[in-house]
Amino acid sequence: MRFGTVTLIGRSNVGKSTFLNTVLGEPLAITSPLPQTTRDVLLGVAQHDDAQIAFLDTPGLHQPKSELGRRMNLAALEAARTTDCMLFMTDTRRLTTKETGIAERVADEDRSLLGLLPKLGRAPVVLVINKIDLLRDKRQLIPLIDEFQKYAEFASVVPISVTQSDGLERVLGAIAGLLPEGPPGYDADTLTDRPARYFVCEFIREQVLNLAAREVPHAVAVSVDEIDENEHDFRASATIHVQKQGQRAILVGSGGSVIKNIGIGARKRLGDLLGKRVHLRLFVRITPRWKDVPRQLNELGYEAVASRETAGIAHGHGWSNVHKRGRQ
Repeated sequence: MRFGTVTLIGRSNVGKSTFLNTVLGEPLAITSPLPQTTRDVLLGVAQHDDAQIAFLDTPGLHQPKSELGRRMNLAALEAARTTDCMLFMTDTRRLTTKETGIAERVADEDRSLLGLLPKLGRAPVVLVINKIDLLRDKRQLIPLIDEFQKYAEFASVVPISVTQSDGLERVLGAIAGLLPEGPPGYDADTLTDRPARYFVCEFIREQVLNLAAREVPHAVAVSVDEIDENEHDFRASATIHVQKQGQRAILVGSGGSVIKNIGIGARKRLGDLLGKRVHLRLFVRITPRWKDVPRQLNELGYEAVASRETAGIAHGHGWSNVHKRGRQ
């Protein structure tokens, strides 16, 4: 038996959360077309043959423009520093947008992140190149892989398409072989360690990301005011925090149409996860500058937890209830 933690690391929008959801067989992590959708480290436990793999989905590393962004980077870096294996995910974006020279095949953000790997410890790294279904000529992958290998040493390189479920078994096999031998860290039916309160916030925010105007989503945070549940019903009240009056008006919508649709989508997601009838009350509140006020970030669950090592790296770079498979 093998068991270990595997941190998903990479820039925004390369498919880390979609990969996690696919290998878990459960849409646990929220997804959207927008960058920085993932704000927290999320555990998802998968089984592969005789190995139990504890995946840690992380925020996409990026150049932060707020205290929230800095804390997101710290969370991702700390998860990578304490892991048994890193899965570095990239995609074929540079090969599908335009003709590029060999020096441009690896994105600038990828090169910067690869430069951080030696500072995060000695965990083996598996390079996963996603979105190969977008390539007309798969031979383009060869020079791309050669270019990546100039920047770091990888235990394995696996091209995949998450949306086509192509190559995922190869990734799991490569990871399993790198994990230490030992007993499983979680019960066989464990899916995650996050409580229902966490998913109330995330599933509401996911609806905002997918339904609201582009200028609103990154200004949004969600807090849970009250939860009451029994065997069959789950009731919650939550507040959506925005920074400006105009953002509040957009989220409420004409006659409350937008906030109604946000609630409908979030209730469905929660009901599917919890296996219960969900009742959800939503409020929208203006909380100016919450993304840059440490006290408000702490209250909203975005605490700055980092070691001295990762805090230094980030500066230089300018879990509760257990949800089970089969419901609870």
